[in-house]
Amino acid sequence: MAALACARTPCALAVAGWWWGSERLHALGRSVLRPRVGTAIRTVVDVEETPRQGRFDTRVRALVRSAHEEVQLQLAPGRVPLQGARLSVLGVLHPGGTRLRRQGIHVVLRADTWRIVGRRKSIGDTLHRWLERDAAPGLTGERRAVLEAIVLGQTQGIDDSLLGRFRASGLYHVLAVDGLKVAAVAGGSAWLVLWLGFGRIAAELVALVALAGYVLAVGERPSVIRAAVAGALGSLAWITARERDRWHALLVGAVVLLGWNPAFVFDVGFQLSFAAVASIFVVSPRVVRALEGYPVPRWLAQLIGVSTACGLATAPITWVQFKQVSLVTVPANVAGVPVVAQMLTLALLTAFVAPIAPGIASLLAWLNGCGAAFVAACARFFGGLPGAQARSPAAVAAAVAVVAGAYAWSRGHRAQAGVSPHRHRSSEDRAGVAEAARPDRS
Repeated sequence: MAALACARTPCALAVAGWWWGSERLHALGRSVLRPRVGTAIRTVVDVEETPRQGRFDTRVRALVRSAHEEVQLQLAPGRVPLQGARLSVLGVLHPGGTRLRRQGIHVVLRADTWRIVGRRKSIGDTLHRWLERDAAPGLTGERRAVLEAIVLGQTQGIDDSLLGRFRASGLYHVLAVDGLKVAAVAGGSAWLVLWLGFGRIAAELVALVALAGYVLAVGERPSVIRAAVAGALGSLAWITARERDRWHALLVGAVVLLGWNPAFVFDVGFQLSFAAVASIFVVSPRVVRALEGYPVPRWLAQLIGVSTACGLATAPITWVQFKQVSLVTVPANVAGVPVVAQMLTLALLTAFVAPIAPGIASLLAWLNGCGAAFVAACARFFGGLPGAQARSPAAVAAAVAVVAGAYAWSRGHRAQAGVSPHRHRSSEDRAGVAEAARPDRS
């Protein structure tokens, strides 16, 4: 009977998940505006994110208030509304593509004219404007654009050539909001509370509030939700004295995202985020063990392990989606990623200090600007190296062969030299245990 009960539970969960996923897909597939494609409308919309400026137009996700439906709003280049602005627009409805439909957006509203008529009241918009205004006081140009991309995930101010170098170097992920930055927000908040003399429970609670605020400020993106769920589960596990399980946190994050929108499984951000984290769990420890015995500091070995794991896991996805793979991602990430985490923490500290001490905030922003310049220099250097990016199947196959050959040579070299330092220590430990267990004959 117990075995039967254990078998029924997964089946019930599978049926419930199937039913919920079907209901969500049906709800996301409904559209009030789709039958009106091809007609002109005058309506009021709320801008729900930071607009993305292109060469020929500006695009942004917006909510049509009369229909309570999201659309992609396309505006002529020039003026750009802020996130949270309420606009009166006159435009024509066009059908949305497959990528938009997977996000629950069925129509594109190409506006001929628009004007600002108000602003929606949202905590997320307030936090976003605060970070955008006070995280980089006094900075301008490329340094401010890179810093805003690192803090808020918006790349509108970065020119196309530098963005291309970020992609070629494998550093483009630092311009998006990912688990590293969510962890930096939670960890920095908890550290500050502990530094002020409060207890661990208070630090964990503040970390939860900081996670929620940061998610609201940057928007509900798959990588952000996944990292926030994992961080929240870790904090709640400590508060309730439960055991932490990273695989459980990753699975819960996937369930939350796919329950919200099952079509996220086709989203590139979702695929890259979960593939990278799972690879970190599996591959990174093995890379760290492989570096034992070499003159590599522990922190550097861990950084190399994480960079290698992410590069290996995301390479097939980036090849399928973009037909290109970065071959310098490991050294580029080893050089640039440590600076990025410090920049985010310093930017949040600057935003808190700016209303109280503008002079100190300007100094902190200047230091952060130096970090932004360094990250951009890393992208230009590594992304500009010959062969930094593979664009043909032959180049990718050659890169895989080189990596596999290097790994096989390393294993063979270690086998000829004896045993690895890790195994050698294990043998010594076994010998010590045997010696200790031997009866004393004296």
